[in-house]
Amino acid sequence: MAPALRRAVEIDSDIFTGLAEHNVPPYAAFSRIGKNQNRHEFGLKPASALAIKQPISDNLAVMENQDSDTRALGFVVIGRNEGERLKAGLHAIAKLCPDSPVVYVDSGSTDDSVAFVTSIGMRVVELDLSIPFTAARARNAGFDTLIKLHPGLRYVQFMDGDCELLPGWVETAVAALEDHKKNAVVSGRRLEKFPRASIYNTLMDIEWNTPVGETLAVLGDMCVKVAVFKEINGFNERIIAAEDDDLCLRARRAGYRIYRLDAEMSRHDANIMHLSQWYRRSRRGGHGYANINHLHGAGPDKYFRRELVSVAVWGGCVPLAFSFFLLVNPPVAVLIFLLYALFIAKTVGRRLKMGDSLNVALAYGVLIFTGKVPELMGVFQYWKNRLLARKHQLIEYK
Repeated sequence: MAPALRRAVEIDSDIFTGLAEHNVPPYAAFSRIGKNQNRHEFGLKPASALAIKQPISDNLAVMENQDSDTRALGFVVIGRNEGERLKAGLHAIAKLCPDSPVVYVDSGSTDDSVAFVTSIGMRVVELDLSIPFTAARARNAGFDTLIKLHPGLRYVQFMDGDCELLPGWVETAVAALEDHKKNAVVSGRRLEKFPRASIYNTLMDIEWNTPVGETLAVLGDMCVKVAVFKEINGFNERIIAAEDDDLCLRARRAGYRIYRLDAEMSRHDANIMHLSQWYRRSRRGGHGYANINHLHGAGPDKYFRRELVSVAVWGGCVPLAFSFFLLVNPPVAVLIFLLYALFIAKTVGRRLKMGDSLNVALAYGVLIFTGKVPELMGVFQYWKNRLLARKHQLIEYK
């Protein structure tokens, strides 16, 4: 069995703090399944038995010691005004996979992104400015162009323009996809390039560290079988956040498996330096929760239902109750505030036990809880636009 498919990680959770800590915007969905939850409820193996037990091809042991057929893989990179981050990402691909074709999709950049990509001989697709941008639309456009130019490709690695490919990932991903015909989508460990540049970057590095094994969904930086991507009609272009969750859920519904592999995949340059950026990202996460729950929440996965309860409680009910009682009965408001602080302290204590510094643990606890308010705003924004039949507009945080 491929080494990256062996290890399973359990997440500690209880009913209240678990609800509060669901601030991982929809890029790492499976990190929200705790060890005390029934994994069978999600159609997955128990955490203690996550190692894949389906029949493995006889030649896999040989494959682990040889390069997989990475020439059958191409790249789709999407970006908008990523500047030096894009240049670093494309240089990494060119260095590590010189024989793999690359298509870059630009969503209206005003910097020199298009000129740079053209200068290094990679194919550029510029999206129509009259149609609202989404990552889903960009990825689909890149996929269509890549397959049109290289119809023999069997795998596509999607990359964001602020990410750099790491050595060994492509070989690991292809080996995992070749491991079994039902393995359709894989992703790996995304690392923050500058985790100490800001506390927000540090928290995002924590966010990317999702459990290893079979999962409900993975990051947008995913490696996908071309045949499966075509079968499920690619990404849903009407989704502005969590389009990766939607694609993975549809792939699972079609009978395929999704894996987070135990391998480093990419370095991400979040470049979040201000609190306002963090809260805009939280708002985007809330929009994604509402959208994907509306599409998939009635299914057996009850997808993002738990997150939405968390948003409603900590982003809506608790702040409203505090404000109300502050006017009519201040002692009760004080009790509500103390309860709120207690759960933040419990979260801080949990992070300290996991090895975080006091500063990181405090920031994690405070931002997780206070981020519920902008998440609720994102939920409201989704339903307002839907009820008024308006198009959803991209929520940018950079």
